[in-house]
Amino acid sequence: MRKPALGLGESGARAVLASQQMAFVDLTKQLAKEAFLSATRDPPAPAAPLAPADNVGAIVFGQIHGLQKALKDDEELVVWFANAGEKLRVMEIFLPSPKVAVLSGHDAERNLTRVISPVDALQLVAKVMKVQPGAKPARVGLVMPKAKDSNG
Repeated sequence: MRKPALGLGESGARAVLASQQMAFVDLTKQLAKEAFLSATRDPPAPAAPLAPADNVGAIVFGQIHGLQKALKDDEELVVWFANAGEKLRVMEIFLPSPKVAVLSGHDAERNLTRVISPVDALQLVAKVMKVQPGAKPARVGLVMPKAKDSNG
């Protein structure tokens, strides 16, 4: 009969081997459980679309609309754009795209003037002013591009 080396008997070697097999089985069970739970879990919510804060044109529209909505019957919102010596009273803002604005209005000599500018570069001055008695208050027109028809 052989004597076991290092004080481990035959049953001791089997116990070590059995405990390693048990650890491997437990690990396999745990991995299978986690895989099953992740496969049956509800999918994560889709990422939110671009935040409205990223659309500067919509923010400008919202601010002007809000200011005009709060006006009294004898008030008007006067919006000015000034650049390179030109000063324009803005009567309409058109956004042909989310990044480009076309401002229409009159200069100091009452000439019809248009400014085409990246929305990010716009600096407008808005002022609430009283209108002359009997005069109709002017409103700044806010124009967005028409949605394209899906039929063509």
